[in-house]
Amino acid sequence: MVIFLRYLLFALLVVSCIGAALYSSRSRRAKGARERGIYGAVMNIFMGIMLVVLALIAMFMFRGSTVAVIIEAVFMVLGAFNIFAGIRNRSYFGRMKSNDAG
Repeated sequence: MVIFLRYLLFALLVVSCIGAALYSSRSRRAKGARERGIYGAVMNIFMGIMLVVLALIAMFMFRGSTVAVIIEAVFMVLGAFNIFAGIRNRSYFGRMKSNDAG
């Protein structure tokens, strides 16, 4: 079960890295500010997922060290903040776009 969980976390890490890179490039190439904001928000969500998964992987690999626990906690907090900020920004730019369309 633990081995399955490690593979699942690694797969999730790879998917989130690819998603963050993809939306980062889309964000930088977007013409309009709204598109750039939406793509940047999705990139933040993927980066947050990546940081949380990194913290979970570190929890399975390193046990008991004070430094490891501090780094894991920092990654968890930064990841949670990125996910929250990405969701908030995504909803803001989504509302902006729907208001202009109608």
